[in-house]
Amino acid sequence: MDEYLRNWLFKALEDFRLAKQGLSFPEEEVATGPVCFLSQQAVEKLLKAYLVFKGRDFERSHDLDYLAKLCSEFEPDFKQFNFKKLSFYAVELRYPDEFYLPSVQEAKEALEIASQVKEMVLKKLGIKEQDLIIPQKD
Repeated sequence: MDEYLRNWLFKALEDFRLAKQGLSFPEEEVATGPVCFLSQQAVEKLLKAYLVFKGRDFERSHDLDYLAKLCSEFEPDFKQFNFKKLSFYAVELRYPDEFYLPSVQEAKEALEIASQVKEMVLKKLGIKEQDLIIPQKD
């Protein structure tokens, strides 16, 4: 596997795992903003990894609909996702100017979308998640 592709996938899975860990707390302790943000980041990096795999250039963007549209040039399955809410989490949740606190249900839904995209991208690339684990160096 190309190192650049592996790095995109590795970073996507880091974000996914952190989002998943964030939902492991009791509901009253879940930091929903970071879970939603990390879910968005995981999807963004997964879509970009798919485009890298296909050799398709893309603009620097957090717009998941834009990235999914590019991915759907190769695979129509990417059209099944509605990324509007996830794209919102890319920027708006990070700053207090327009304060918004997602519910635990929204965080669960964001992670579920990320999970579906992760499974689909890895399957389409013929890669198993365990093959992307990089051993820690001391």
